[in-house]
Amino acid sequence: MNLKAILFSFGLLFSMYGRCQTSMSAGAERLLNYIEQHITEVAEAMPENRFDFTPDSLHIPGSRFESVRSFAGQIKHLATDNFFIWTAITGDNMPSGIDDVNGPANLKTKTEILAYLKQSFAAGHKAIATLTTTNAMDMMPFRGNKLPRVDLAFYALTHANEHYGQLVIYLRMCGIIPPASRPDRPQ
Repeated sequence: MNLKAILFSFGLLFSMYGRCQTSMSAGAERLLNYIEQHITEVAEAMPENRFDFTPDSLHIPGSRFESVRSFAGQIKHLATDNFFIWTAITGDNMPSGIDDVNGPANLKTKTEILAYLKQSFAAGHKAIATLTTTNAMDMMPFRGNKLPRVDLAFYALTHANEHYGQLVIYLRMCGIIPPASRPDRPQ
């Protein structure tokens, strides 16, 4: 093999390696963007006067909805867990005022809760930008265990999707069509 072929081969390998590093974070970023858009749209679709809605208020016989989180409580919990997970990846400090997974008790209005939600997604974008093929399997401390960095990212994305489903059901129980299901939504 001549020197040009060897240099070309090394260049090709380094190029492919670089793409692998960016493709991991790029793929996770695409998922986070999708989830963030849908959750934010659902949160914005609920009128402020229904932000404290819980299915228990419908008094459906046999439903056992007592003690479930309100719509606002779902969003605050999701945002708080976002912070717990994403800061485990980045090593950043948690925002102040968080005593448990239910979020800061002082957040009451739709505007405050939406701002908190958006801040939690910003923490997610920051964390995902740090993911590479080199550090993806680094063990990070999380809730008394150690988990690979990439597992934490997937957990955050999965957890957000679970709450998206619950938020959609809450909207529908209030007679509101979720934005992603509206017939006039651009494709």
